[in-house]
Amino acid sequence: MDEERALYIVRAGEAGAIERVLRDYSDKHRATFKFESTDEDKRKKLCEGIFKVLLKDIPTTCQVSCLEVLRILSRDKKVLVPVTTKENMQILLRLAKLNESDDSLEKVSEFPVIVESLKCLCNIVFNSQMAQQLSLELNLAAKLCNLLRKCKDRKFINDIKCFDLRLLFVLSLLHTDIRSQLRYELQGLPLLTQILESAFSIKWTDEYESAIDHNGPPLSPQETDCAIEALKALFNVTVDSWKVHKESESHQFRVMAAVLRHCLLIVGPTEDKTEELHSNAVNLLSNVPVSCLDVLICPLTHEETAQEATTLDELPSDKTAEKETVLKSNTMVYNGMNMEAIHVLLNFMEKRIDKGSSYREGLTPVLSLLTECSRAHRNIRKFLKDQVLPPLRDVTNRPEVGSTVRNKLVRLMTHVDLGVKQIAAEFLFVLCKERVDSLLKYTGYGNAAGLLAARGLLAGGRGDNWYSEDEDTDTEEYKNAKPNINLITGHLEEPMPNPIDEMTEEQKEYEAMKLVNMLDKLSREELLKPMGLKPDGTITPLEEALNQYSVIEETSSDTD
Repeated sequence: MDEERALYIVRAGEAGAIERVLRDYSDKHRATFKFESTDEDKRKKLCEGIFKVLLKDIPTTCQVSCLEVLRILSRDKKVLVPVTTKENMQILLRLAKLNESDDSLEKVSEFPVIVESLKCLCNIVFNSQMAQQLSLELNLAAKLCNLLRKCKDRKFINDIKCFDLRLLFVLSLLHTDIRSQLRYELQGLPLLTQILESAFSIKWTDEYESAIDHNGPPLSPQETDCAIEALKALFNVTVDSWKVHKESESHQFRVMAAVLRHCLLIVGPTEDKTEELHSNAVNLLSNVPVSCLDVLICPLTHEETAQEATTLDELPSDKTAEKETVLKSNTMVYNGMNMEAIHVLLNFMEKRIDKGSSYREGLTPVLSLLTECSRAHRNIRKFLKDQVLPPLRDVTNRPEVGSTVRNKLVRLMTHVDLGVKQIAAEFLFVLCKERVDSLLKYTGYGNAAGLLAARGLLAGGRGDNWYSEDEDTDTEEYKNAKPNINLITGHLEEPMPNPIDEMTEEQKEYEAMKLVNMLDKLSREELLKPMGLKPDGTITPLEEALNQYSVIEETSSDTD
């Protein structure tokens, strides 16, 4: 009934009547996302009628009402089939100021029309394959970049930038060719990075360092939304960017990483918006070549160094222990470097662990990022090692029991999701410089067995990557407890009485044969398969492992 009345007025009415009836329809169906199939034909005809009205010279307010209804109707994929034509797409491009002939954005009264046109294009391109093909034909990505350049430094048109960026994200998500076009032909990487700089109002103090005002106001909702859309679009543009071949690209990625560092150190209007902002920043950092992530940390400024020195000078000269405590309590500083961004990433990771759900989507990106940073950058690894795996003192509890970051990560090492437990174990392994003995000290053999089996390190040793040879220092408490630590569980256990001490030799032999027979029965019934270690440290059936050792011994004998 609503569609019939609106269609009748659209076909026969004048601009004022059309505006009123479409405004009523929009108010009534603003939250409608599922439509009755019985009125499908009427909605198609209403769409066609609206496009015909948009061709006429009508007031701006009437254009906005037409576009609002068109945006609502474009949520229905079936309605879009007959109305998605090149002519209709060009109408929306013209209203969105995406034609090359439109040189400026001076008329503020036209901004609502531009925004609504971009919203309609977002829905239509996302829901219609025909519209996606027409977008390529009409070179929509280039037109969107041109519109961004017109408004990148103008904060009062954030809504236009936001939906322009959202449409770029949709296009680059649906078409891999557009990603390449954005990256190279349209210079999308520097353009989108500049959009982020504008949203964050960044002031550079050095080539890759920005001024951070910790007491400044949070980002506005509009700036936050604009930044999030830019981050998502940049993610698509850089999704295959792990390898950098040109110095100019390396510089651009470092600039982007510096902008993302700034992003991590600011907050949005709400806690949820801040988390969404940081989540998208983490995803984008995962695309940055690891060699360019060194800009996430930077040397302390003169002011920060002076402040730290003043704090220490205030303590008496004989208070050495207190001075060490002051230095260690400053968790943002390590080895003269500002670690604020890494500390934010660590806190972000812990929050994602505490959520207890969606680990694969929410946790693995930040864990993977911290792992690669630790593997490539020594200062980051040593800082994270201090935060996550501090020197052991109390070993009375199992490694997975407790509320520290270490306890939480060790629990993840036995998670049911293979991807989650692999990346959690890999992160701890890298913090331990890929040394098996160091990892086992913090996790216990039982928790680490999966990683060690996958890496062929069950017999001990270390990984393939090279790390500095600085030695770990054990606390006196750990050294005293070490002889009584259970290597499997990784915690201190009271000495247990040996059950065979009071047995006679005949009883011991009987129990041993009983165990052999049970294992033999389980093996013959294929309920249990005896396994052994090959010379390379990987697991294989016991017979095969013994055969390999026999071959090695024979070869060794022949050589002798």
